[in-house]
Amino acid sequence: MIRILGSPKRLCDGITRRDWLMASSLSLGISANPLKAAAPAVRQRGFGAARNVILLYPFGGPSHIDTFDTKPDAPTEIRGSFKTIQSRLPGCNISEYLPLTAGIMDRVTVLRSLTHPWNFHGMQWATTGLPAGSIPHEETQFRPDHWPFVGSVVHRLSQHKQSGIPNNVMLPWMLSKNRTKIPYARPHAAWLGSAYEPVWGEFAGEATREVVRTSDGPAESVRDPYLGITPSGRFSIAPNTELPSEMTLDRLNGRKSLLEQFDANSRRAETRLARNHEANQAHGFGLLQSPRVRAALDLGREPDRLRNAYGMTLFGQGCLQARRLVESGCQFVTVIWDEFKQLNTGWDTHVDHVNRMKNELLPGFDSAFSSLVIDLEDRGMLADTLVLVLCEMGRTPRMEGNGRGHWGRAYTNLMAGAGVASGRVIGKTDKIGAEVIDRPLSAKDVLATTYHLCGFDPHTMLPDSQNRPVALLPYGEVIKEVLA
Repeated sequence: MIRILGSPKRLCDGITRRDWLMASSLSLGISANPLKAAAPAVRQRGFGAARNVILLYPFGGPSHIDTFDTKPDAPTEIRGSFKTIQSRLPGCNISEYLPLTAGIMDRVTVLRSLTHPWNFHGMQWATTGLPAGSIPHEETQFRPDHWPFVGSVVHRLSQHKQSGIPNNVMLPWMLSKNRTKIPYARPHAAWLGSAYEPVWGEFAGEATREVVRTSDGPAESVRDPYLGITPSGRFSIAPNTELPSEMTLDRLNGRKSLLEQFDANSRRAETRLARNHEANQAHGFGLLQSPRVRAALDLGREPDRLRNAYGMTLFGQGCLQARRLVESGCQFVTVIWDEFKQLNTGWDTHVDHVNRMKNELLPGFDSAFSSLVIDLEDRGMLADTLVLVLCEMGRTPRMEGNGRGHWGRAYTNLMAGAGVASGRVIGKTDKIGAEVIDRPLSAKDVLATTYHLCGFDPHTMLPDSQNRPVALLPYGEVIKEVLA
């Protein structure tokens, strides 16, 4: 049953000839894609259980073999040097460097059978309806044929009223902002329009750990905030919501008045772009003046014990900040563990894999993820907050020198919270983690399940920038085993 958003007409209820032709022409274009087209969704359990979403994105492609799909019986060159420990989820033993996470795995559903044929970074693939992965899509910041980010889609479909808190926030900063080369495609609203763009964060604080990086050229000493920050570090959301001490609200309103006069004099036509600009500008000033936003961003209101439990790192405090934003009314918060300074940093572990996983990445993720789940549960928020851990790929089964390379043919995602079954393992890879051998899944299936849990038919038609109907997810099916 196809529904054109904004119109109550359905095919079986006498849809107009024009709408039928538009939808038919779209379906013809979709059928040319080699991936399997999805069938119309059936209203299943869990529909609409998630009022809020927190998406954790370890950018770069974490090694599934060194995290949640360990292979203790494989040869050393496959399993690596890490030991496996038993988690509270039967049948899901995980890395020894995730001991805190092992204790909360009975609240999590593990998807061990994600697969695709591409071996390049793909946040566009993982978080949008983009029908096929491609390097031009992933290594170009903005393209006309980019697809809308999942957070922008949820914002658009929900028509969530502004409550002084933005609906779609990304932390800690704009993707690739602090990376030295080739900025990747930034998640954005694409043809949904600028009204649904994510609100990007900023971070002001001091890094406490210094490491030597050799992943991109000569050795360089780097103070990496993902490894440690001072407690005084703070997030803001664009435009900067930390007003300078000399900037009173009266002065801010004066600047706003001058800007409004300038815009009135320079405006020549009431275009859609101008209207979007005005809306974004008004929203930006609203954020600057909102006590609710400033309170939500004040991490100092949290007890030291809880802040330390999350980990005094950029990712750990980002996860705590995500919980505070959701608690204050934000619908969708994304926290990205981004690359910092050199290439092949973050979770892109081509170089120094064992050391970085053991001493940097796994401990930081372990504290943040486990504390987020427990914190949400203790506050009664886990029942209506969906927690996602998504990534674009895994790593090669065999070590390549002192690292692991890109591997899209098998990788792992995690889901927990609203509408998600507690304690399940879905899918299976072979003895060395190279191929999926049971229940192959696509990133589009994960997105379809996310939309379902948020209360939206994943096959909804949305109007593009030229008002043509476009399928929200041309491919992908709700993963029934995920649903509680």
